[in-house]
Amino acid sequence: MKTKSVVRYLPLYAALIAFAVMLACSPEMYVPACFEGLALWAKCVAPALFPFMVITLLLIKTGGADMAARPLKRACSFLGLPPDGAVIFIMSVFSGYPAGSRIVYEYCEDGRISAGDAQKLAPICSTSGPLFLLGSVGQSMLGDKAQGAIIFAAHIISVLTVGLIICLCDRKKVRREKPSPLPSAAGGNILYNAFYSAVMSVLVAGGFICFFYTLSCAARDAGLLLFLEAPLTHLLGGGAGAFCYGLIEATGGCAGLAAHGGAFALPLMGFLITFGGCSIIAQQLCYLLKCGVKPLKFIGAKAAQGALCFVLLLPLVAA
Repeated sequence: MKTKSVVRYLPLYAALIAFAVMLACSPEMYVPACFEGLALWAKCVAPALFPFMVITLLLIKTGGADMAARPLKRACSFLGLPPDGAVIFIMSVFSGYPAGSRIVYEYCEDGRISAGDAQKLAPICSTSGPLFLLGSVGQSMLGDKAQGAIIFAAHIISVLTVGLIICLCDRKKVRREKPSPLPSAAGGNILYNAFYSAVMSVLVAGGFICFFYTLSCAARDAGLLLFLEAPLTHLLGGGAGAFCYGLIEATGGCAGLAAHGGAFALPLMGFLITFGGCSIIAQQLCYLLKCGVKPLKFIGAKAAQGALCFVLLLPLVAA
């Protein structure tokens, strides 16, 4: 069994060793790239994520979220979602990646939702936040907050549409499971726990962004993105390179698309933000795997949401 496990991970080992060799051989190239990833996190992600993480964790731990969920229980029941499903979605929308997945994990850890509930909630509660899209993307990257608002609207519509279709399809097939708490060391000072959890989550997000930003630079330099970039260039123009880059680290890809411009910039940014790219998906799976969420189903749902967001933003190309 151990040998089979090692063999299965051989491609991963090879990729990690190759990445390490590139870092060691060209520190003058990749140390600055690492700092660029950290700067991107500090400027665009941390300010948009941290305050909402603290707020949502305090609402959950003090029972405020439970009170807000009561008027929405009937709608959740119709959709086959747990009673707290709507309020979890609302908190995830305001918090952004990867806080929505962290909130799903918090509810699963406390025994308020089951693994089956988490599977259905995972794609619905996987959104970027308004502060990031309006401020970081709209104002900072595009120089127009209104464009950030348009992307945000298409993003939320896409996430909800695909997520609710999944829920409605599963509503009659899946029996409600009885939730059971996950092993947890939580307890004690609610305020301390909320801030500590928020700080750790934001730092972990920064680590992912830094790693995948540097990895995307190495993949580009090694020519690993050319197989996808070359055919897409004929369809999308010069923005294809930034788009392929964004499939690994979405924030950097969006910054590249905004800097490059082009007719398809907004639809491509909408796809990247909604799909998430390797970095954001990995951040979310850190929490969702603990809840029993199946990663391939989650990634498939995110791809469908990204494609729908791209289609919704296509009319802007003609305009």
